[in-house]
Amino acid sequence: MKKLLCILLVLAMGVGMLSFTACKKEQEGDDFHIGIVTGSVSQSEDDRRGAEAFQAKYGEDRVKLAIYPDNFAEESETTIQTIVNLSADPKMKAIIVNQAVPGTTEAFRRIKESRPDIICIAGEAHEDLPEIGSAADLVCNNDFVARGYLIIRTAHELGCDTFVHISFPRHMSYETMSRRVAIMKAACEEFGMKFVLETAPDPLSDVGQTGAQAYILEKVPSWVEQYGKNAAYFCTNDAHTEPLLKQLLTYGGYFIEADLPSPLMGYPGALGIDLTAEAGDFEKILAKVEQAVCEKNGAGRFGTWAYSYGYTVSAGLAQHAVNVIEGKSELKSMEDIAKAYGEFSPKAEWNGSQYTNAESGVKSENVFLVYQDTYIMGNPGKYMGSTKIEVPEKYFTIK
Repeated sequence: MKKLLCILLVLAMGVGMLSFTACKKEQEGDDFHIGIVTGSVSQSEDDRRGAEAFQAKYGEDRVKLAIYPDNFAEESETTIQTIVNLSADPKMKAIIVNQAVPGTTEAFRRIKESRPDIICIAGEAHEDLPEIGSAADLVCNNDFVARGYLIIRTAHELGCDTFVHISFPRHMSYETMSRRVAIMKAACEEFGMKFVLETAPDPLSDVGQTGAQAYILEKVPSWVEQYGKNAAYFCTNDAHTEPLLKQLLTYGGYFIEADLPSPLMGYPGALGIDLTAEAGDFEKILAKVEQAVCEKNGAGRFGTWAYSYGYTVSAGLAQHAVNVIEGKSELKSMEDIAKAYGEFSPKAEWNGSQYTNAESGVKSENVFLVYQDTYIMGNPGKYMGSTKIEVPEKYFTIK
């Protein structure tokens, strides 16, 4: 009996030790940090709120947030250092930058020199995709190729006969935006629509954000008079969005979706509504925005993505990093990326594909283009089924 008791005691101690070791390993495995770098609330509120939502989910001790300068174009070294500083944390295992403004590529290169173990992820890169793709482990941008075609197709389906694209030289120097313009122009030709390029002041220029917005407020009435009320409008800059929406709601015209779509992008200010009580609940946010749009006689003319793109990218890419570190997902899997995005946009459908180089036709292994279905507000509103439409192959190499 004593011998049996001794055997059982040894076995129990062994099982306990195994359990303790397993728990210790599990705790060690969970003991990693994630860093997220975004613009400020004044420049990129949705991006920042998504980062804060992810931090709220996992805790301030595990998720470290940073903000790059508002004037990142003039403060490149500060931007780079802000990103690199996160890698000084020995527990840091992934750094996500959204939006990945100029300087992110250099920051990732510096990080990889000293900490090759850190997963570097770029959301909505401003630098050339092949360039940042050479330094980042993963790059996810809005699908400027598919959307270039689908936005025009949606405008056509809604009865628009003209499409007005508003931008400025700095943005048009980006490959993503210049290619999208070429795709939009080609799609307009396919659908028998007129395509118009309009230039507005860059908010980073001497006139500043206030001057750029004042220009849009002043020009829209004459644009509507010139192009008619069946024209759809699109602008490449967040600061231009609010005054554009405000005037289109007043004077007529269509707005399919923003450059980086969200029911928070431009709509609250343009409509004069307070969404403090609905903060973080995108179903309630969309419902309130939609009601206000309909009250302004905008039903059937104004669209968005039901869930904020910037919010979802910040939180979704961080979630994807956690899933990869924990062995639950593959880093370069569109299906797994969509799954992570879906945790922060539960009722939305996502689609996407690997980035195709327009020169060579070769698909990138680590650069992905993603998009959410377009929602047109009305009574009732409706999804346009954009994620189910097959984009003709020719558009992937238009430049």
